[in-house]
Amino acid sequence: MSHSIAVAPRPEALAPEPPQPQPLPTPVPAPAPAAVAPAAPAAPAFVPMPPLRAAIYAGASVLLGLTQGLGLNLVSANLTGLQGALHATQVEINWLTAAYMATNITGTLFLYKVRTQFGLRRFAEIGLIIYALVTIAHLFTNDLRSAIAVRAVMGIAAAPLSTLAFYYMLEWLPPARKLTIGIAFGVLGGQLATPLARVISPDLLQIGDWHGLYLLEAGLAMMSLAVIFMLPITHPPRVKIFDREDFISFPLIAFGFGSIAVILSVGRLYWWMDAEWIGWLSVAGIAAVTLLVIIELHRARPIINLRWMFSYDMLTITGSLLLFRFLLSEQTLGAVGFFNMLGLQNDQLIPLFTLILAVTLVGYVFTALVMTPKNGPVLHFVALVLIAAGAWMDSHVTNLTRPEQFYVSQAMIAFAGALFLPPALMSGFARAIAGGPAYILSFLVVFLGTQSMGGVLASAILGTFQTIREKFHSSVIAEHLSLQDPLVAQRIKTYGAAFSKVLPDTALQNAEGVVQLGKAATQEANILAYQDVFLLIFYSTLACLVLLGLHTLYLPKRASRLAAAAKA
Repeated sequence: MSHSIAVAPRPEALAPEPPQPQPLPTPVPAPAPAAVAPAAPAAPAFVPMPPLRAAIYAGASVLLGLTQGLGLNLVSANLTGLQGALHATQVEINWLTAAYMATNITGTLFLYKVRTQFGLRRFAEIGLIIYALVTIAHLFTNDLRSAIAVRAVMGIAAAPLSTLAFYYMLEWLPPARKLTIGIAFGVLGGQLATPLARVISPDLLQIGDWHGLYLLEAGLAMMSLAVIFMLPITHPPRVKIFDREDFISFPLIAFGFGSIAVILSVGRLYWWMDAEWIGWLSVAGIAAVTLLVIIELHRARPIINLRWMFSYDMLTITGSLLLFRFLLSEQTLGAVGFFNMLGLQNDQLIPLFTLILAVTLVGYVFTALVMTPKNGPVLHFVALVLIAAGAWMDSHVTNLTRPEQFYVSQAMIAFAGALFLPPALMSGFARAIAGGPAYILSFLVVFLGTQSMGGVLASAILGTFQTIREKFHSSVIAEHLSLQDPLVAQRIKTYGAAFSKVLPDTALQNAEGVVQLGKAATQEANILAYQDVFLLIFYSTLACLVLLGLHTLYLPKRASRLAAAAKA
């Protein structure tokens, strides 16, 4: 799941309990009559929306989330189909995804500050107008360079959508439900976009080739813009938060995180040690991030509250988000990569991803109904067990495996993803709300980093591991392929006989048989490599179960120590 979202919920919108009116101050007696101090203004009471209007707001939230999610996934799920239209190689076409990811996280942080200082409505309208114009501009891009430039702009323009999806979901909910139903359904649209993109892509490509993808994006952008103009939401107070140091920090964020995103997206395709520019860009990106950390640690009003982020609670949340993002890549990289290697495309995978889409929806509904601040570890434990079981089942793949054999395992992993994300978000937001708006922005950095950067990091790690294991298995298989072996000679003859009608020469038939045998050996090596990938995820999940158990046992002891320290 590799889509980034920015959420900046205001403290009063996410409070777990309804606000209580402040008590009246006690008047101070005075010798002369004096006016009693006025009572502190009470927060406005929650007024329930009519059911139809509430449903419209909920639907608007899902629409905005789908618009943002499909903006990334429609392209990333059809990179092979876009190669011919843009005259690009298999490596070059991946720059479309790299450009989007490089600008999205920077745009999210920058636009959050714009929204906070200049207002939500103006922020949303300008962002969505740019998004709609950029999607329409996609229809006029006929070469790779212009398409990459458009995707880079689109990464910035799409930044407000997931934030708005949260706001529209929170708008109609009572305060007691904002941290449960609000968080679970606030990310629903973005999470449904990944399987939905693979379900609808074949029909879109048949309707208008690659223009069909961009027409849908443009239509969704127009609908989202209409939602913003027609459905008002509560505006958070404007706060002046820009200062001169931002003109130093934001370029460092853009260059540092953008460089890392590009390297992780295309590094394994150019191969890490073969392209000199990867090394220089890595050095420059790490230097920019290091300088950013030094500056932010010494700012009075930092963009990222690093000291709070390095606390035990936030390190735990960050680590769990990264680990689960890595484990859930079993679905996006493992299963999809395996079937693409076998030659299956999106049209053959429609039933599988339709099932994943339905299970994801059911999983988020279930999680919203059952999750509480106390049962988060239990839900995470169940999610880990489901991922481990699914990865173990998938590790038995062969060259005869087809999507039907993945129905159960991928349904389990999809349900596990729905069980994990909402409780983790609830825990992080509860801690951020206690600190105030600055801490909410810092938590957004954690969440965005683990979802956006964590997604490309997981893809880089698992993709590199699969390539290394494929080379290993290829060398082992090649050692056992000898022309002196009667079985090998018979297989070459069989492969060559298939070309007898077009190649009457026996020598040419044998040569073609050798080529076909090499392709079969490479495919078997790839299948063994994917078995190793699924086993890696299985063993990583078992390690996460151990870490979760140790963390759960440690929490009561830590709470006791903190309580004792507070009393002292």
